[in-house]
Amino acid sequence: MNDCTIGILAGMGPRSTAPFIDLVVNECQLQYGAKYDEEFPKMMIYSLPTPFFIDRPINHDLMKKTITKGLQELESTGVNFIAVPCNTAHIYYSELKASVQVPLLNIVEETLKNLPVVSQRVTLFSTSSTFESDIYQKGIQKAGHKFIFKQEWQSTINNLIQCIKTNKNDDQNKRLWENLIKQVNQEFIDYIIIACTDLNVVVDLLTAPVHFIDSSKCLASAVVKKYMESAKKN
Repeated sequence: MNDCTIGILAGMGPRSTAPFIDLVVNECQLQYGAKYDEEFPKMMIYSLPTPFFIDRPINHDLMKKTITKGLQELESTGVNFIAVPCNTAHIYYSELKASVQVPLLNIVEETLKNLPVVSQRVTLFSTSSTFESDIYQKGIQKAGHKFIFKQEWQSTINNLIQCIKTNKNDDQNKRLWENLIKQVNQEFIDYIIIACTDLNVVVDLLTAPVHFIDSSKCLASAVVKKYMESAKKN
């Protein structure tokens, strides 16, 4: 049995934690055929409330301080590496990485690895803070893709994220989601990067064929790959 313990600093937002853990479990089945309970990894999951509000500017100093403390508390439990299934937290990735002694996976890097080699028209669904940080746009354009975005889409995205955080009205969420996708399709977008873990709950509500690159799935895949690497070393 692999003695590696995976650290998950989650709770950003609260409804995104359980879906992410499910993705990690799915990846264990896909990547190494986990079947019996003892074949799945040990995980230390810390659901951390943070001072994030979709309708107001972030206090970056307080947010960074809160996440740093969470990382250090999680590290103190003896985990071998940490994943943070929150794109906004990665605005501070360099400083967060330096705050702990164990490896810290990067959701942005893992997501961008999944873009095709051939140039595509790519857009981004994220919180306003993630969007304004340019952490994704820089990588998209550096890889030779064309970044397409209309500012009115962000209002719809913000509204949808807020609805997901405050209620579980799937019908309302589905209407917002389908309207957003309809607008995006009018711009002939090839790939949509889902860079907000809260949006996981609506991705599967869509029946129309759309090419998504889901940052949560990309990070979950990287978590299990890292776990398997540790097994080879032990």
